[in-house]
Parts: sequence; structure tokens; C-alpha cells
Amino acid sequence: MRRWSLALAVAVVGVAACAPVQHDTGPRTDHPAGSFDGTVRFGATVSLTGKYSREGRDTRLGYDTWLGWVNNDHGGIRLGDRRYRAEIVYYDDESNPGTAAALTERLVTRDNVDFLLGPYASALNAPASAIADRHQTIMVTGTASADSLFGRGFRHYFSVMTVASRYAEPALDALAAAGARTVVVAHEDTEFPIDAGEGAVAHARTLGMDVLAVETYPRAVADVSGIIAKFRTLDPDAFIGAGYFGDALLFARAAQEQGFAPAAMVLTVGPTSPAFADELGTAAELVIGPTQWEASMDWRGRWFGTSADYAARYSRDHGEAPTYQAAGSTAAALVLQLAIERAGTTEAEAVRGALMALDMETFYGPVDFDRTGRNAAKLMGAVQIQQGGLELITPDEVATGRLIYPRGQL
Repeated sequence: MRRWSLALAVAVVGVAACAPVQHDTGPRTDHPAGSFDGTVRFGATVSLTGKYSREGRDTRLGYDTWLGWVNNDHGGIRLGDRRYRAEIVYYDDESNPGTAAALTERLVTRDNVDFLLGPYASALNAPASAIADRHQTIMVTGTASADSLFGRGFRHYFSVMTVASRYAEPALDALAAAGARTVVVAHEDTEFPIDAGEGAVAHARTLGMDVLAVETYPRAVADVSGIIAKFRTLDPDAFIGAGYFGDALLFARAAQEQGFAPAAMVLTVGPTSPAFADELGTAAELVIGPTQWEASMDWRGRWFGTSADYAARYSRDHGEAPTYQAAGSTAAALVLQLAIERAGTTEAEAVRGALMALDMETFYGPVDFDRTGRNAAKLMGAVQIQQGGLELITPDEVATGRLIYPRGQL
């Protein structure tokens, strides 16, 4: 029998009853500080080891930020006059789709969670959400955006993110306006990178740019030097790499080693994390990264305040700045909580109806789910690493810096 790699870990505040909420009748108006009428259980697999461990850590910290807020600041999940403590059951999915599916099954059938929060990465969300939908258990994620996730007819899966096919749009718009005319694209051969890479190709062509080459690579790639060597001979204005944090490091290092110096380098996931510039040093300079969220964005909501307010709270809680993966995870948990409260019950169909009816502004941006569970209201931004720090270069109305193009000119 397989041994689970992470023991059941219940959330930050003390242990309460583990059974699903019992919706008995009769109002309660007395709620002494710290008292609750029961527990709502959430389950999540997160990648604490393996390929997505860095992003998985950010995902968990985002969920934990919401957990501390809802229990300690919000007074728990509010169902009428009753207050319920939120609890999260976590497992390490080891960045493995099969493990994520098996653990999601365990969360629903053995741990009896009421709701699910998504794992990191579309490749893991795909099987996990299939399990959730089969059991008619709602899953909301803040860290999966592949377009293919929303074409399967699932009724119980929702994501607060902008879809992957739109990731590169703001960066390409800015580069085309600055004079970029040719582009090459490389993407991993899995759900999110495929959609992000193909979306970049389509948008570049819409802008009249010449796509010189498109290369794919496997999930477990350890060497991208061949791709970089081919692209170097093509001498493009812009290189777009669609993958994850580790892929972004591989591309930036290989480019530096081979002297591949396109006028612009756009890499998904990696550049938005401070660890990217920390690990690469000068090789990270002027790299552009699509972003779902930044603290400097002028978004605000009734809960958590502005984007900057959220970032300040997260930094107090965890001693570091939040990535957009962390912010998206907090937003996903918040949106699910608000839908539960509006439904007034943990019954899945009622909560699903409340999710479908949501149309709100949050610290993470607007949330308005379409019939597929996709957040159709939110757009992307783009950052550029400048002198070791991140500058938001688009959208223009909230930009903290201007695009520097061509790359290498400070």
C-alpha cells in the first residue's frame, strides 16, 4: 500500500469537530470571542516536493493567509446567525498528477471535506477537478488557468485566474508598440504551457508579428540548450518561453551561456517570483513576466482592502512578499467562503449557484464566473525585472515603470 508523503495537517488555529457541518435550526446570537458553532472542512493537495514545490509553497501560504483572516478577523464562516471555524486538510501531491488525483479522492471519501481548494498547476488541477466533479464536490482554484480545464462540461470547478491563452497578450502588445517584429516560442508539452504558448503565437500573429519558430519540450526537461541554439540562429526580436519556474531558470541560464540575446525575453511564472532574480543575478535583468496580480495594481474589495493592503498583511504573516500564486490562492478561498455565506449552507448546489451569481471586486481583481467556471472578468499584466526588482510595465494606468526595449539597455 502506498504511504502518503505528508501526514494530515490541520490548520493554524486549534482543532475543532471534524464532521461536516450539521445545519440544525434555531438562531444563535451569542458568540463569545473565539467560540464557533462547528467546522467547515476544506481539503487541498499542494506541491511541497517535486517540480512545483516552490509554487506549491506559495499556494499553501496563500490559503493559510485566508485561513488566519477568516477565523481570527472575520469571525469564522457566517451561516445566518451561526459561525463556523474553517479548517484545511493538506496533503503533499509531490507535483504528480496521479498523486493529486488519489489524494483528492482521499480528501472527499475518507477525510469527508466539505469543499476543495485547487492544487498548483493545471496539470494537477485536471485530474483533481475530475475527481471533485465526479463526487459533486466544489473545487475553487487560484493557481490553474489552462483553457482546456474549462471545456469539459464540469459543473463544480471554478478558477479565479485569467486563462492561459491570454498570458502573453499585454507583454506582446507592449513589445509590438516598441517595435518588435519577430518572435520565437517554446512551451512545455502540458496543459498550461500549451495554452499559454499557442495563445502567444496566435496573438503575435494578430499583431502582425512574424513567428519564426515554435518548439515544444517534455515536462521533465533538464536541458533546453538545443532549443536555445536553434533560436539563436534565427535572431528574433522576442523570445517567449511558456512553462514553470524551473523552466524559466533553464531558459535564462542557457541563453546567457550561449550568448542568445534577443531584444526581449518573456518567460511565464518565473520572473514574478523574487527568487528568480535572486538565483540568476544579471541573467534575469530585463526579463519580462506575465502576471496575474501585483501589489501595485489598483484593485480593492470589501475584504482584505486593496492589493497593497493584502500584500502588507501577507508580509506580516509570512515575512516575505506575496507572489501572484499566493494572492490567487487567497482569492480562491475567499470567493468560495463568500459563496458559502451567500448560500447560507454548505450544500453543493446552493453554493454552486452562489458562485455563478458572484460579480465582485476583490484585492485580486474582478471575479465573475462564466458558465464553464472560468473568471471572464479579469485581465493580465506584465512585469519587467529592472535593476534586480520588479516593475509593473502594463497596464499603463497602474504601471510603476516603463518597458525597457531592447533588452540590455538600461
